[in-house]
Amino acid sequence: MNSQQTLLILGSNSFAGGCLVEQSLLAGYKVIGINRSPEQSISMVPYQLAGFSKSAQYQFYPLDLNLHFEEICQVILKHQPEYIVDLAGQGMVAESWQQPEQWYQTNVVAKAKLISFLNKHKFLKRYLRVSTPEVYGSTDSLIKESQNYSPSTPYAVSHAAIDMHINAFVQQHNFPAIITRFSNFYGPTQQLYRIIPRAIIYAKLGKKLPLHGGGLATRAFIYGNDAANGILAALEHGVIGESYHFSTQNFVTIRQLVEVVYQELSLDFDDMVDMADDRPGKDLKYLMDDNKAQKELGWQPQVNLQQGISHTISWVNKHWTDIKQQPFNYIHKA
Repeated sequence: MNSQQTLLILGSNSFAGGCLVEQSLLAGYKVIGINRSPEQSISMVPYQLAGFSKSAQYQFYPLDLNLHFEEICQVILKHQPEYIVDLAGQGMVAESWQQPEQWYQTNVVAKAKLISFLNKHKFLKRYLRVSTPEVYGSTDSLIKESQNYSPSTPYAVSHAAIDMHINAFVQQHNFPAIITRFSNFYGPTQQLYRIIPRAIIYAKLGKKLPLHGGGLATRAFIYGNDAANGILAALEHGVIGESYHFSTQNFVTIRQLVEVVYQELSLDFDDMVDMADDRPGKDLKYLMDDNKAQKELGWQPQVNLQQGISHTISWVNKHWTDIKQQPFNYIHKA
Protein backbone atom coordinates (compact mmCIF):
# COMPACT_ATOMS: atom_id res chain seq x y z
CA MET A 1 0.00 0.00 0.00
CA ASN A 2 1.33 3.43 -0.87
CA SER A 3 0.97 6.76 0.87
CA GLN A 4 -1.50 8.04 -1.73
CA GLN A 5 -4.17 5.55 -0.69
CA THR A 6 -6.81 6.73 1.75
CA LEU A 7 -8.18 4.78 4.70
CA LEU A 8 -11.31 6.05 6.43
CA ILE A 9 -11.87 4.78 9.98
CA LEU A 10 -15.35 4.87 11.52
CA GLY A 11 -14.97 4.89 15.29
CA SER A 12 -11.47 6.36 15.13
CA ASN A 13 -11.51 7.50 18.78
CA SER A 14 -12.24 4.10 20.23
CA PHE A 15 -9.29 2.31 21.80
CA ALA A 16 -8.87 0.00 18.81
CA GLY A 17 -9.55 2.91 16.46
CA GLY A 18 -6.75 4.96 17.96
CA CYS A 19 -4.32 2.06 17.69
CA LEU A 20 -5.37 1.61 14.06
CA VAL A 21 -4.92 5.31 13.24
CA GLU A 22 -1.39 5.18 14.60
CA GLN A 23 -0.42 1.95 12.81
CA SER A 24 -2.05 3.08 9.54
CA LEU A 25 -0.09 6.33 9.49
CA LEU A 26 3.10 4.41 10.15
CA ALA A 27 2.17 2.16 7.21
CA GLY A 28 1.92 5.18 4.90
CA TYR A 29 -1.83 5.68 4.54
CA LYS A 30 -3.63 8.98 4.42
CA VAL A 31 -6.15 8.53 7.24
CA ILE A 32 -9.61 10.04 7.72
CA GLY A 33 -11.10 9.60 11.20
CA ILE A 34 -14.81 9.84 12.00
CA ASN A 35 -16.15 9.57 15.54
CA ARG A 36 -19.11 11.00 17.43
CA SER A 37 -16.86 11.96 20.36
CA PRO A 38 -14.92 15.13 19.51
CA GLU A 39 -11.58 14.22 21.10
CA GLN A 40 -8.73 13.70 18.67
CA SER A 41 -7.11 11.14 20.92
CA ILE A 42 -6.41 7.43 21.18
CA SER A 43 -8.17 7.24 24.52
CA MET A 44 -11.25 8.65 26.18
CA VAL A 45 -8.87 10.14 28.74
CA PRO A 46 -8.84 13.78 27.51
CA TYR A 47 -5.24 14.58 28.43
CA GLN A 48 -3.80 11.72 26.39
CA LEU A 49 -3.48 13.63 23.15
CA ALA A 50 -2.05 11.64 20.27
CA GLY A 51 0.80 13.06 18.22
CA PHE A 52 -0.83 11.90 15.00
CA SER A 53 -3.73 14.35 15.52
CA LYS A 54 -1.41 17.03 14.11
CA SER A 55 -0.21 14.94 11.17
CA ALA A 56 -0.82 16.30 7.70
CA GLN A 57 -1.81 12.75 6.74
CA TYR A 58 -4.63 12.62 9.31
CA GLN A 59 -7.94 14.46 9.18
CA PHE A 60 -10.67 14.10 11.81
CA TYR A 61 -14.43 14.74 11.68
CA PRO A 62 -16.57 14.70 14.86
CA LEU A 63 -19.72 13.17 13.33
CA ASP A 64 -22.39 10.80 14.64
CA LEU A 65 -23.60 8.00 12.34
CA ASN A 66 -27.20 8.52 13.50
CA LEU A 67 -27.29 12.32 13.73
CA HIS A 68 -24.97 13.29 10.88
CA PHE A 69 -25.49 10.60 8.27
CA GLU A 70 -25.64 13.02 5.32
CA GLU A 71 -22.52 14.83 6.50
CA ILE A 72 -20.65 11.51 6.75
CA CYS A 73 -21.73 10.68 3.21
CA GLN A 74 -20.36 14.03 2.05
CA VAL A 75 -17.02 13.36 3.79
CA ILE A 76 -16.83 9.99 2.05
CA LEU A 77 -17.62 11.54 -1.33
CA LYS A 78 -15.05 14.28 -0.75
CA HIS A 79 -12.18 11.93 0.09
CA GLN A 80 -13.33 8.86 -1.90
CA PRO A 81 -11.37 6.44 0.29
CA GLU A 82 -10.21 3.20 -1.26
CA TYR A 83 -10.53 1.53 2.15
CA ILE A 84 -12.99 1.86 5.03
CA VAL A 85 -12.66 0.17 8.42
CA ASP A 86 -15.82 0.09 10.52
CA LEU A 87 -15.14 0.17 14.27
CA ALA A 88 -18.14 2.33 15.14
CA GLY A 89 -21.20 1.30 17.11
CA GLN A 90 -22.82 0.94 20.49
CA GLY A 91 -20.67 -1.25 22.72
CA MET A 92 -21.19 -2.79 26.18
CA VAL A 93 -23.02 -6.07 26.59
CA ALA A 94 -24.92 -5.75 29.89
CA GLU A 95 -26.16 -2.24 29.16
CA SER A 96 -27.71 -3.37 25.86
CA TRP A 97 -30.57 -4.99 27.80
CA GLN A 98 -31.74 -1.62 29.11
CA GLN A 99 -32.52 0.08 25.78
CA PRO A 100 -31.84 -2.50 23.07
CA GLU A 101 -33.43 -0.31 20.39
CA GLN A 102 -30.39 2.00 20.65
CA TRP A 103 -28.08 -0.87 19.78
CA TYR A 104 -30.27 -1.91 16.84
CA GLN A 105 -30.55 1.67 15.57
CA THR A 106 -26.79 2.30 15.58
CA ASN A 107 -25.37 -1.14 14.91
CA VAL A 108 -27.94 -2.31 12.37
CA VAL A 109 -30.16 0.43 10.87
CA ALA A 110 -27.48 3.14 10.53
CA LYS A 111 -24.92 0.64 9.23
CA ALA A 112 -27.43 -0.77 6.70
CA LYS A 113 -28.02 2.76 5.39
CA LEU A 114 -24.27 3.26 5.06
CA ILE A 115 -23.81 -0.02 3.17
CA SER A 116 -26.55 0.97 0.71
CA PHE A 117 -24.86 4.33 0.15
CA LEU A 118 -21.40 2.82 -0.34
CA ASN A 119 -22.73 0.17 -2.69
CA LYS A 120 -23.60 2.89 -5.21
CA HIS A 121 -19.99 4.12 -5.50
CA LYS A 122 -17.12 2.32 -7.19
CA PHE A 123 -14.12 4.03 -5.59
CA LEU A 124 -14.30 1.70 -2.56
CA LYS A 125 -11.96 -1.31 -2.85
CA ARG A 126 -12.38 -2.82 0.61
CA TYR A 127 -14.85 -2.37 3.48
CA LEU A 128 -13.57 -4.10 6.59
CA ARG A 129 -15.97 -4.60 9.47
CA VAL A 130 -14.71 -5.36 12.96
CA SER A 131 -17.35 -7.63 14.46
CA THR A 132 -17.31 -9.60 17.72
CA PRO A 133 -17.13 -13.24 18.90
CA GLU A 134 -20.32 -12.56 20.89
CA VAL A 135 -22.27 -13.40 17.71
CA TYR A 136 -21.46 -17.09 18.36
CA GLY A 137 -22.66 -17.21 21.95
CA SER A 138 -20.85 -19.25 24.58
CA THR A 139 -18.96 -22.29 23.24
CA ASP A 140 -16.84 -25.04 24.78
CA SER A 141 -14.68 -25.74 21.73
CA LEU A 142 -12.55 -23.67 19.36
CA ILE A 143 -14.68 -21.49 17.07
CA LYS A 144 -13.92 -21.45 13.37
CA GLU A 145 -15.21 -18.77 11.00
CA SER A 146 -17.91 -21.17 9.73
CA GLN A 147 -19.53 -21.47 13.18
CA ASN A 148 -23.29 -20.75 13.24
CA TYR A 149 -24.41 -17.60 15.04
CA SER A 150 -26.13 -17.97 18.42
CA PRO A 151 -26.23 -14.47 19.99
CA SER A 152 -27.52 -14.21 23.57
CA THR A 153 -27.76 -10.44 24.19
CA PRO A 154 -29.14 -7.45 22.27
CA TYR A 155 -25.55 -6.32 21.75
CA ALA A 156 -24.65 -9.65 20.15
CA VAL A 157 -27.90 -9.78 18.13
CA SER A 158 -27.15 -6.36 16.64
CA HIS A 159 -23.70 -7.50 15.50
CA ALA A 160 -24.97 -10.78 14.08
CA ALA A 161 -27.70 -8.92 12.16
CA ILE A 162 -25.39 -6.45 10.45
CA ASP A 163 -22.86 -9.20 9.70
CA MET A 164 -25.58 -11.18 7.91
CA HIS A 165 -26.73 -8.03 6.11
CA ILE A 166 -23.20 -7.37 4.85
CA ASN A 167 -22.80 -10.98 3.71
CA ALA A 168 -26.06 -10.68 1.76
CA PHE A 169 -24.71 -7.58 -0.03
CA VAL A 170 -21.48 -9.41 -0.82
CA GLN A 171 -23.43 -12.27 -2.39
CA GLN A 172 -26.01 -10.16 -4.24
CA HIS A 173 -24.02 -7.05 -5.20
CA ASN A 174 -20.35 -8.10 -4.90
CA PHE A 175 -19.96 -5.53 -2.14
CA PRO A 176 -16.23 -5.59 -1.27
CA ALA A 177 -16.56 -6.49 2.41
CA ILE A 178 -14.40 -8.50 4.80
CA ILE A 179 -15.49 -9.36 8.34
CA THR A 180 -13.05 -9.72 11.23
CA ARG A 181 -13.56 -10.79 14.83
CA PHE A 182 -11.09 -10.17 17.63
CA SER A 183 -10.45 -11.34 21.16
CA ASN A 184 -10.76 -8.71 23.89
CA PHE A 185 -8.61 -5.65 23.19
CA TYR A 186 -6.35 -4.22 25.91
CA GLY A 187 -3.28 -2.04 26.37
CA PRO A 188 -2.13 1.51 27.22
CA THR A 189 -4.77 4.22 26.61
CA GLN A 190 -7.69 1.78 26.90
CA GLN A 191 -10.88 3.16 28.44
CA LEU A 192 -10.52 3.12 32.20
CA TYR A 193 -13.67 1.08 32.89
CA ARG A 194 -12.27 -1.99 31.11
CA ILE A 195 -11.09 -4.84 33.32
CA ILE A 196 -7.29 -4.50 33.01
CA PRO A 197 -6.93 -0.72 33.57
CA ARG A 198 -9.70 -0.87 36.17
CA ALA A 199 -7.87 -3.57 38.15
CA ILE A 200 -4.67 -1.51 38.07
CA ILE A 201 -6.46 1.68 39.11
CA TYR A 202 -8.36 0.04 41.96
CA ALA A 203 -5.12 -1.45 43.26
CA LYS A 204 -3.43 1.95 43.24
CA LEU A 205 -6.41 3.45 45.08
CA GLY A 206 -6.47 0.63 47.64
CA LYS A 207 -10.00 -0.34 46.58
CA LYS A 208 -11.32 -3.87 46.17
CA LEU A 209 -12.21 -4.85 42.61
CA PRO A 210 -15.71 -6.35 42.11
CA LEU A 211 -15.22 -9.66 40.30
CA HIS A 212 -18.49 -10.46 38.55
CA GLY A 213 -19.54 -14.11 38.69
CA GLY A 214 -16.32 -14.95 40.51
CA GLY A 215 -14.34 -14.24 37.35
CA LEU A 216 -15.12 -17.63 35.80
CA ALA A 217 -15.75 -16.33 32.26
CA THR A 218 -12.98 -17.41 29.86
CA ARG A 219 -11.50 -15.07 27.27
CA ALA A 220 -8.38 -14.38 25.23
CA PHE A 221 -6.82 -10.90 25.24
CA ILE A 222 -5.10 -9.22 22.31
CA TYR A 223 -2.80 -6.22 22.63
CA GLY A 224 -3.98 -3.05 20.89
CA ASN A 225 -1.18 -2.80 18.33
CA ASP A 226 -1.47 -6.51 17.53
CA ALA A 227 -5.16 -5.95 16.83
CA ALA A 228 -4.44 -2.94 14.61
CA ASN A 229 -1.88 -4.93 12.64
CA GLY A 230 -4.45 -7.70 12.26
CA ILE A 231 -6.93 -5.24 10.79
CA LEU A 232 -4.33 -4.00 8.30
CA ALA A 233 -3.36 -7.58 7.39
CA ALA A 234 -6.99 -8.43 6.61
CA LEU A 235 -7.49 -5.17 4.74
CA GLU A 236 -4.43 -5.66 2.55
CA HIS A 237 -4.38 -9.44 2.10
CA GLY A 238 -7.83 -10.75 3.03
CA VAL A 239 -10.27 -12.18 0.50
CA ILE A 240 -13.51 -10.28 -0.13
CA GLY A 241 -16.46 -12.17 1.33
CA GLU A 242 -14.32 -14.01 3.88
CA SER A 243 -14.22 -13.75 7.67
CA TYR A 244 -11.10 -13.92 9.84
CA HIS A 245 -10.54 -14.52 13.55
CA PHE A 246 -7.76 -12.80 15.47
CA SER A 247 -6.91 -14.12 18.90
CA THR A 248 -4.24 -15.71 21.00
CA GLN A 249 -4.50 -19.30 22.16
CA ASN A 250 -3.75 -18.19 25.74
CA PHE A 251 -7.29 -18.54 27.07
CA VAL A 252 -7.68 -17.37 30.67
CA THR A 253 -10.52 -16.82 33.09
CA ILE A 254 -11.11 -13.26 34.22
CA ARG A 255 -9.94 -14.38 37.65
CA GLN A 256 -6.65 -15.61 36.17
CA LEU A 257 -6.30 -12.35 34.24
CA VAL A 258 -6.70 -10.27 37.39
CA GLU A 259 -4.28 -12.57 39.20
CA VAL A 260 -1.64 -11.74 36.55
CA VAL A 261 -2.28 -8.00 37.09
CA TYR A 262 -1.80 -8.31 40.85
CA GLN A 263 1.27 -10.53 40.46
CA GLU A 264 2.82 -7.76 38.35
CA LEU A 265 1.91 -5.29 41.11
CA SER A 266 3.24 -7.63 43.86
CA LEU A 267 -0.18 -7.71 45.54
CA ASP A 268 -2.20 -10.57 47.00
CA PHE A 269 -5.25 -11.41 44.87
CA ASP A 270 -7.47 -12.35 47.83
CA ASP A 271 -6.86 -8.99 49.47
CA MET A 272 -7.79 -7.04 46.35
CA VAL A 273 -11.12 -8.44 45.10
CA ASP A 274 -14.74 -8.85 46.15
CA MET A 275 -16.99 -11.42 44.50
CA ALA A 276 -20.03 -9.89 42.77
CA ASP A 277 -23.10 -11.15 40.92
CA ASP A 278 -22.58 -11.84 37.24
CA ARG A 279 -23.91 -9.54 34.55
CA PRO A 280 -27.09 -10.58 32.68
CA GLY A 281 -26.62 -12.61 29.50
CA LYS A 282 -22.85 -12.87 29.87
CA ASP A 283 -21.43 -15.76 27.85
CA LEU A 284 -19.06 -18.06 29.68
CA LYS A 285 -16.50 -18.79 26.95
CA TYR A 286 -15.25 -17.34 23.66
CA LEU A 287 -12.53 -19.58 22.20
CA MET A 288 -11.75 -18.36 18.70
CA ASP A 289 -9.50 -20.32 16.35
CA ASP A 290 -7.10 -17.86 14.65
CA ASN A 291 -5.40 -20.46 12.43
CA LYS A 292 -6.91 -19.01 9.24
CA ALA A 293 -5.53 -15.51 9.88
CA GLN A 294 -2.11 -16.92 10.70
CA LYS A 295 -1.93 -19.13 7.60
CA GLU A 296 -3.62 -16.89 5.01
CA LEU A 297 -2.65 -13.43 6.26
CA GLY A 298 0.68 -14.15 7.92
CA TRP A 299 -0.51 -12.53 11.14
CA GLN A 300 0.66 -13.47 14.64
CA PRO A 301 0.37 -11.62 17.94
CA GLN A 302 3.68 -10.13 19.03
CA VAL A 303 2.95 -9.10 22.64
CA ASN A 304 2.07 -11.74 25.23
CA LEU A 305 -0.33 -11.11 28.08
CA GLN A 306 2.27 -10.53 30.79
CA GLN A 307 4.19 -8.08 28.61
CA GLY A 308 1.02 -6.23 27.64
CA ILE A 309 -0.16 -5.92 31.24
CA SER A 310 3.29 -4.64 32.24
CA HIS A 311 3.10 -1.99 29.48
CA THR A 312 -0.38 -0.99 30.68
CA ILE A 313 0.77 -0.68 34.30
CA SER A 314 3.65 1.55 33.18
CA TRP A 315 1.19 3.75 31.25
CA VAL A 316 -1.10 4.11 34.28
CA ASN A 317 1.85 4.94 36.53
CA LYS A 318 3.20 7.53 34.08
CA HIS A 319 -0.13 9.37 33.85
CA TRP A 320 -1.49 8.61 37.32
CA THR A 321 -2.01 12.24 38.37
CA ASP A 322 -4.41 12.77 35.47
CA ILE A 323 -5.95 9.30 35.40
CA LYS A 324 -7.11 9.35 39.01
CA GLN A 325 -9.20 12.44 38.26
CA GLN A 326 -11.15 10.68 35.50
CA PRO A 327 -14.40 8.67 35.92
CA PHE A 328 -13.69 4.95 36.17
CA ASN A 329 -17.19 3.72 35.31
CA TYR A 330 -18.79 3.41 31.89
CA ILE A 331 -21.00 6.42 31.07
CA HIS A 332 -23.64 5.54 28.51
CA LYS A 333 -24.19 7.86 25.55
CA ALA A 334 -27.30 7.24 23.48
